[in-house]
Amino acid sequence: MTGSLLFCICLAYFVAAYFVYGGFLKRVFAVDPNRPTPAHTNYDGIDYVPTPRIVLFGHHFASIAGPGPIVGPIMAAYFGWLPALIWILAGCVFVGAFHDFAALTISVRNQGKSISSIMERLMGFAGRQIFLIFCIACLILIVAIFTLLIAGMFTSIPAVATASLVFICMAPIFALTTLKGGMSLRNASIIFVPLVFLTVALGNALPFDLTAFGLSSQTATYVWIAVLAVYIFAASVVPVQWLLQPRDYLNSYLLYGMLLLGFVSILAYNPDIKLPAFNGWAAVTADGKMTDMIPALFIFIACGACSGFHALVASGTTSKQINSEKDLVPIGYGGMIVEGILGVMALVAVMSMDPAAFFEAGKNQPMAFAAGIASFSAALGIPEVYARIFISLAISAFMMTSLDTATRLGRFLWQEVFSPRRAEQADGAAAPVKPMAAWRRTITNTYIAAFIIVGGSMLMALSGSAASIWPIFGASNQLMAALTFLAITLYLLMKESKWYIAFFPMIFMLVMSLWGIVQIVQQQWGSNLVLVSSGLFLLVMALLMVAVGISIIAQHLRLMRSSRSHHLQVE
Repeated sequence: MTGSLLFCICLAYFVAAYFVYGGFLKRVFAVDPNRPTPAHTNYDGIDYVPTPRIVLFGHHFASIAGPGPIVGPIMAAYFGWLPALIWILAGCVFVGAFHDFAALTISVRNQGKSISSIMERLMGFAGRQIFLIFCIACLILIVAIFTLLIAGMFTSIPAVATASLVFICMAPIFALTTLKGGMSLRNASIIFVPLVFLTVALGNALPFDLTAFGLSSQTATYVWIAVLAVYIFAASVVPVQWLLQPRDYLNSYLLYGMLLLGFVSILAYNPDIKLPAFNGWAAVTADGKMTDMIPALFIFIACGACSGFHALVASGTTSKQINSEKDLVPIGYGGMIVEGILGVMALVAVMSMDPAAFFEAGKNQPMAFAAGIASFSAALGIPEVYARIFISLAISAFMMTSLDTATRLGRFLWQEVFSPRRAEQADGAAAPVKPMAAWRRTITNTYIAAFIIVGGSMLMALSGSAASIWPIFGASNQLMAALTFLAITLYLLMKESKWYIAFFPMIFMLVMSLWGIVQIVQQQWGSNLVLVSSGLFLLVMALLMVAVGISIIAQHLRLMRSSRSHHLQVE
């Protein structure tokens, strides 16, 4: 079998899964296009903004993708390509896409509230606080790892730095022309989308190479980390329609272009598969450590199969912009399906490498992906250097999207930690909100909250390399998905619907992620205090959350049995 045939089979599988399992979930959650969404009922022009499906899909997909569907599968390929492929195919359809769709739908049904706010309704104030603290810790890890990857790419490929900076400057100009200039989205797209692709040529002509100013590669990376810190601080506090929405919309064309280039290049080149399908139950991975395939496989491949970060994006920003419930399946379920396709493409990109070449190339996963697809594009007559810059720009662009989205979400959650307990009146309606104390107003100030998240993330970024931080990020990310499945299970249980379809993925993700964190703590013990402390903290928070969740599930099951017994006695 060749790489192109394998990719086509996987593509057909994902298309069928979208209509079959996506349609099943649509019926389970009773999607109703006539039900008003929070974007309309809570419109504020800042966070709650009805957004066309094509624009919101671009924002959502760019936000959830990041480097995950590329980095994870290539890291897992050290165990062989077959285990990675099986987890992507099964995990994406039955775990990850379900997770994203359910988190988005439940948030939309709850006035666009974050998953943590929904946790409070389902698990009480203590459950909400534990989950919020856990999520903030995870987001700090996410911002740290993405910052390291982007800064490293800017240093290694200066042309990408130039193109990315120009691209960022384009976004507010695009917003100005559509929001204030009166230009339609279609006409503005006709002008700006080609300009986005021209940034590739501009970057190649004028690479922004900091080492040309006498800086070492390490110092240049630190400078880029500082620049990115300033950028994400700004991006996390400005209204979404002035930077995030327009940049993500334009960015989506880069992503679609990269997917199209990858697909056509794979078909044209028809690469042979040289990597072994299976390398054994343990292998030396990108960080140079001997690692067991289980649970590492399910930790490495997060975004390509299932990612807890997606629930924060879905309930934190996307749910506030859903124009109609008919967009829930295309954006929530479909966005993750496309990410699964990208994960398979990442595997195919490195399958054609000799094992020895892959062992070195796989240590820098975004670069390995760019090199693989660029070599395939030679079959189309596209110069490899331009293809590599374009692919690297696309990867950098959606890494930056995930970066500033994660920072914004971290700011939201920090503010939410200090918000008062949700109170209800006797009739079940929300009680009037009491004025916040002065200290709460100070610590939840938008700028102070953003500064705390950015500062914590930069300290974490400076504590180790991307290869060493990725495993703890992956484990915490998967643990967040397990806890989100806990909320989904409780939601379906209270609706007396098919709650078990969320319960079993929750158990699987919970076991693998807790196992993974324990393994990481053992590996890093005595060598990296920051990672060990982070792992132990996440472990304690998760166990507390699980304990609360199990007690609530048991209580509801007892009530359901009691109710059934009462009905039988009456009959």
